[in-house]
Amino acid sequence: MSQSRREDRDSSRRAQENQQRLVADLRSQYDVIICGAGSSGSVVARRLAENPDLRVLLIEAGGSDDAETVLDPAQWPANLGSKRDWGFQAQPNPHLNGRALSMSMGKGLGGGSSINVMVWARGHRSDWDYFAAEAGDAEWSYDNVLQIYRRIENWQGSPDPRYRGESGPVWVQPASDPSPIAHAMLDAAREVGIPTFAHPNGQMMEGPGGASISDMLVRDGRRQSLYRAYVHPWLDRPNLTVLTDTTVRRVLIEQQRAVGVEVVHAGQVLEIRAWAEVVLSLGAIQTPKVLMHSGIGDHAELTRFGIPVVQHLPGVGQNFQDHVSFGCVWEYAEPIAPRNSGSEATLYWTSRPGLDAPDVLFCQVEFPVPSDRTAARGVPAQGWTMFAGLARPASRGRLRLTSADPEVPLAIEANMMSDPADLTTAVACVDLCRALGNAQAFRPHVRGEAMPGDIRGDALEDFIRDAAVTYWHQSCTAKMGRDAMSVVDASLNVYGIDALRIADASIMPRVTAGNTQAPCAIIGERAAQMIAQAHGL
Repeated sequence: MSQSRREDRDSSRRAQENQQRLVADLRSQYDVIICGAGSSGSVVARRLAENPDLRVLLIEAGGSDDAETVLDPAQWPANLGSKRDWGFQAQPNPHLNGRALSMSMGKGLGGGSSINVMVWARGHRSDWDYFAAEAGDAEWSYDNVLQIYRRIENWQGSPDPRYRGESGPVWVQPASDPSPIAHAMLDAAREVGIPTFAHPNGQMMEGPGGASISDMLVRDGRRQSLYRAYVHPWLDRPNLTVLTDTTVRRVLIEQQRAVGVEVVHAGQVLEIRAWAEVVLSLGAIQTPKVLMHSGIGDHAELTRFGIPVVQHLPGVGQNFQDHVSFGCVWEYAEPIAPRNSGSEATLYWTSRPGLDAPDVLFCQVEFPVPSDRTAARGVPAQGWTMFAGLARPASRGRLRLTSADPEVPLAIEANMMSDPADLTTAVACVDLCRALGNAQAFRPHVRGEAMPGDIRGDALEDFIRDAAVTYWHQSCTAKMGRDAMSVVDASLNVYGIDALRIADASIMPRVTAGNTQAPCAIIGERAAQMIAQAHGL
């Protein structure tokens, strides 16, 4: 055994033994309690635990990430529907021909960053500038956020010091040795007049978009989740306790101040107190659920189930957004095995002239991805998918309580495609898909288009409603802002409640253009910085 492998093994053993001791001696009070070890919560926990005088508790409903289905990039689909997936289900949607979509979300250390496709997409300049305008705080602007991205990245591609950093905790690399089908995607983009870029997280996201080989959180052929990047190296520290298989039921609030959490651990209901703050990083479904069960939400919604109202915030659970996608499929002329995660090329573009930012996004997937409904149309055994969707959906959904019991799931009224504008954009999106997939660049690789084919009018709209699936980018249900429907302010403090902050995708005023993992890292970084400043830590 090499010296480095021996050191890694010894370090892992020390970390495991340390966490076993800390959990066995679980305290009744910590300085900061972070609920949720996903993409944002992992960042908050690590940054605060860098202060050795701060006692940090990180609570996670799921378990360990030490599994091949997590660590092997190619096996990510095996996590969907498994114990590492919350398994949420949206309500039947009349705008999707009555279909009820599954809403997978990560449950376990790393959250979504442990079960997703590992794409690192920062969001568009206009997204962050919109956040800053809504919050009334320039610290959320693109120029400021760009500096945070540069600080946290360990970029492994061609040097680009204006946009990329090389010394941070987040290992980011272009997809390694991409498939010929990924290169064909870039060639096809150029054929139809879409520019290509060396990487997708710089100039490409400051204008109308473009195409590129994807940036991925993969290191030495293994998933590098945000939990692995931030928390895993810190598990041997005496001031960071990671409590898994523990569900947060509600926030404990006394005199309009969060003083701790009520959790279920090892079959028992426990109360754990927080000296400084409680941070909710449970994701855009569980965070508003915990808020509502804590008495924070719309007065009418809470009293419907006899939950005492602590703070009337009608925006809790409202403004639900997600990227909706439509799988267009082509059959390979000869089978081409997927490489890396099976998704190595990405494209952002505009659906119509006059837009200054992309409103459609494409992730090429190197195997067929039909919906439950379009599978019946016939899917080739060997093929690839243009997994293309709406980067700026106009539709809005909501989450509703179904019981006063915290163990009972919410009703998810996703309302995808409910706004007519989304159908117009979806038609343009599918048309662009077909132009790309049928371009000359793909001719050597494909036998032909499997779906949707050359259809128009009602037939195309029907295909869109049948094909629609989620990108699993649930967000915006406890939005940051200054209007009556806002839940948190620019510092991510919950309005009307002291010592309670939210740090996850639920605070987005609108969903960012692209995958949401990287923006969640920024939300975590900003939250940790603001907590430290608020308490002089």
